[in-house]
This record gives sequence, C-alpha cells and structure tokens, in this order.
Amino acid sequence: MLGVFLDRDSLDCGDLDFSRLNRILPELHYYPATALDEVAARIAEAEVVISNKVMLNATTLRQARRLKLICIAATGINNVDLDVAAQGNVTVCNCRGYGTSAVVQHVFALLLSLMTRLPDYRQIVREGHWQQARQFCLLDFPIRELAGKTLGIVGYGELGRNVARVAEAFGMQVRVARRPGAVEEQEGRTPLPILLPQVDVLSLHCPLTPETQGLIGAWELALMRRDAILINTARGGLVDEALLADALRQGALGGAGVDVLSLEPPVDGNPLLALDIPNLIVTPHSAWGSRESRQRLIEQLAENIQGWREGVPMRVVK
Repeated sequence: MLGVFLDRDSLDCGDLDFSRLNRILPELHYYPATALDEVAARIAEAEVVISNKVMLNATTLRQARRLKLICIAATGINNVDLDVAAQGNVTVCNCRGYGTSAVVQHVFALLLSLMTRLPDYRQIVREGHWQQARQFCLLDFPIRELAGKTLGIVGYGELGRNVARVAEAFGMQVRVARRPGAVEEQEGRTPLPILLPQVDVLSLHCPLTPETQGLIGAWELALMRRDAILINTARGGLVDEALLADALRQGALGGAGVDVLSLEPPVDGNPLLALDIPNLIVTPHSAWGSRESRQRLIEQLAENIQGWREGVPMRVVK
C-alpha cells in the first residue's frame, strides 16, 4: 500500500520517532514540503496521503484515482475538499488533543510575560539602565498579578477547559463566553458583548468559521477595558489585526499575545508585525510545537492508519 507524507518538515525538526508509522505503512514516501503544482503528481498513485497544511483541492483529489485515506497531521481540516473526498469514498481523519499541554503552557507564557512586562524589563537591562540605576531595582513598567483577575474564554473545548483549570490555580476568576453564533441559552455561558467589559484577560480558543471570522473587531475592542489583555492562540482570522494594532498604539488595550496571523507565513507583512506596537508579543504559530506534542501527533497518525486498515477508522472527519 503506497503512502505519501507531503510536508514532513512542517512538524519534524529531526527529533521525532517515525518507527511506528513506518511499520504500519512500510511504503510511505516522505517529502520535506510540497508546492501546490506538485501535489497531483505526488499523490497520483497513492492510497494513503498525509498532509499537514498542503492543499488537497477538488482538482488534485479527482486525479488521485487510487486514493482511499487522507490523514491530516493537524486538527484543522480546511486544507481538504471534504465534499470531493466523500464523493470518491475517501476517508478523512485528523488528529486531536495532541497539543493541549503545549498550547496551554504557551497561553500562560504569553500572559505572564505581558502582565510582568518581562520583554520590557529584559530590554532595559540589556541597554544598561539597571547598571546605571540609583536604587537596587527598576520599576519602570507596571507589573500586575493574575490573582483576583477575571479571565474570559471564547471556545470551551479541551483547550479552553484546560486554560480555565490553570487560571484557577493562579487565583483567577473564569467566565466562559456563549458559543459564537449560538442563539439558544447555554447554562453558565455569557454573551460576548456582556462578557467583554468584565474581563481583565480574554483568551480565544474557538475554530475559525463563518460565525467567528472577525469575531474581535472594532465594536468588541471598544467594549474591552483599557488595561485588558487579549491572547489569541487559535486562528488569526478571529481578530481584526489592523484594529488591534491601532488599539494597542492608542492605549485602548493593555496588551496582546498572538501566536497566529491571518496569513501564515506572513509573506506580505501584517499589521501586528510593526515594531512600534507597545506590549505586544507575536510568536510564529509555535504554541503547539513541543517535541512531546509533535510526537503525540505522529502516534495518532499511526493509530488512524492502523484503525482504518482494520476496518475501525479513528478520528474520522467525514
């Protein structure tokens, strides 16, 4: 059974063990990366295709006559035309929950850095200000504690729940937003317009859908407290990036930690990459990327293929 892995370098830094995957699918061919115009030729004879972010669109899928299984090396499935896959009786599986610990850790790395102004204090030490100080310490930037603050969470799946658990350990109060687009009442959930003025920190953990595209725009930013902090480790399209940059410059928001942008990599630039934005930390979609997280992903790919071969496919999307 021929298999192809289209973009191994998107998750492997030379530190992962692929032995189980290779045992289950001995004829698995690895490509470091695959351009869009290379996809059709590379999957033409494959029965199993593994892709992280390579697009599997209608045109290429219709040319893959032998294709039976697509394994997405991620949770998001927007790079696969699911309707065409279903028409061709192609099973599509994804991976789930592999990066929870890493992402939660990253959320609080961003939040703690912003609340303690860690990058700013590191910079003034590098510039020699502490060495020239008249007293033993520098307190040039306001430091705030998490204890007693209110955290608002949008997206209360596995990630949201685990972020809430850690927040409570810090002594924070947690409030959960009603699911975007939901019209029915949800017990224990607060409509976003009511939630936003109440929170000191807002953390986004929902998928990017038509209902959540541009979820945090001008109106929502205006509702937030001037010292509130926004954390986005979900999807860049959830936030109007130009308006967020302006809000930070104008002091209308206390800070932001962002691990995702609307276009990745940001080959054409991005408003949040400007160097004059205060109290902003941008990381390169690395929240999920611990070695342990990436190894769990490989193990889930192996489980998905083995389950499918045995007639009990796992984590089926469609």
